Amino acid sequence: MRGFDLSVYLVLDPGLCAGIGMVETARRAVAGGATMVQLRDKEGGTARMVETGRALMAALAGTGARLIVNDDVAAAVAIGADGVHVGQGDMSAAEARALIGAAAILGLTVERPDLAAEVDPGVVDYVGAGPVFATPTKADHKTPVGFGGLAAQVVASPVPAVAIGGLKAQHAGAALGTGARGLAVVSAICGQPDPEAAAREIAAAVARARRGGLAQSAV
Repeated sequence: MRGFDLSVYLVLDPGLCAGIGMVETARRAVAGGATMVQLRDKEGGTARMVETGRALMAALAGTGARLIVNDDVAAAVAIGADGVHVGQGDMSAAEARALIGAAAILGLTVERPDLAAEVDPGVVDYVGAGPVFATPTKADHKTPVGFGGLAAQVVASPVPAVAIGGLKAQHAGAALGTGARGLAVVSAICGQPDPEAAAREIAAAVARARRGGLAQSAV
């Protein structure tokens, strides 16, 4: 189960997605090229997370997109999700791994190069690196680090990194230029009038950035 693609990583927000709902937003975004979907609902409680997560699993079945649950390991296990993402203030990565088993995907927020360097690749599969820019979708985020700070985290990490923090399609080149594998986005898809088109734009930008990097490396 641990194969995954960080290219277009959608983080769902219940407030921003309220217009068409988190499940429909995710379904449309995956149709447009989103490769991973994270269920984040800080106020929802485990029961609501499980209800939403099971609906998401049904909506994403057969697409190849992975469903990750933010923080709530009990909900992730009940849902049968593909994995969990934990932050520095949540349970430790080792504890999360023990609960979700060896086959599930485990992501960890790092925020600083020293935290990235401490990651155990035997436990953690990928890191969320940033925040690149300030974002209103996470009021308690750390000080934005810009692309230079992102690069320092990516270089320090022994596992693949996805860039996060106020990112949009136009940032794909700079983000992937640091070595990040993709963009994690919230408002760039959630709350957009056409989540499928928004995801398609980001996916195309990531693909262009990847092609550009390959062309440069061949020179």
